[in-house]
Amino acid sequence: MAGFSLDFNEVFEGFEKIEDGTYEVIIEQVGEDATPSGAEFTNFQMVIRNDLDQPFKNQKIWHRNWKAKATNKYNMMMFNTIGKAAQLENGKTYNSFEELLNDYEGKPVQVFVQNETSEHNGKTYENLNVKSWKPTAFPNIQHQFKGKANSSNTNQAPEVTISDDELPW
Repeated sequence: MAGFSLDFNEVFEGFEKIEDGTYEVIIEQVGEDATPSGAEFTNFQMVIRNDLDQPFKNQKIWHRNWKAKATNKYNMMMFNTIGKAAQLENGKTYNSFEELLNDYEGKPVQVFVQNETSEHNGKTYENLNVKSWKPTAFPNIQHQFKGKANSSNTNQAPEVTISDDELPW
């Protein structure tokens, strides 16, 4: 293995349990997923900002918005709530659901989270749940993403898909 070396300045140090409270976060990724039993949801992955004086910097918070089983549709109220907090454009029309989800990414918001215990199929779970969403109090983002090039612009370029027919060879 020529050219391989360890760097102990880049190690995973684990995460602490995030305490109940209000945190400034950046919405990192948003995408649809499903449980093994087929229940569909949209997952909002957030990171606690490291450019502000707050605990649990760089730790992740997730929020799931579930599709209703009866209608197989999302309750748009939650998307509107998060969109308002993320200061998306009111009344904007999106050409696809994916386009809407992409619009959330890179946006700063303020969330209030609470640790709660739930039970499902006889098992007890401890979950960190987002209880409220508000616009950020600190719109000037200086967060440094771990493992990514340092940049104050957190919006990511859209993924480009090129078919084999478009390639010159």
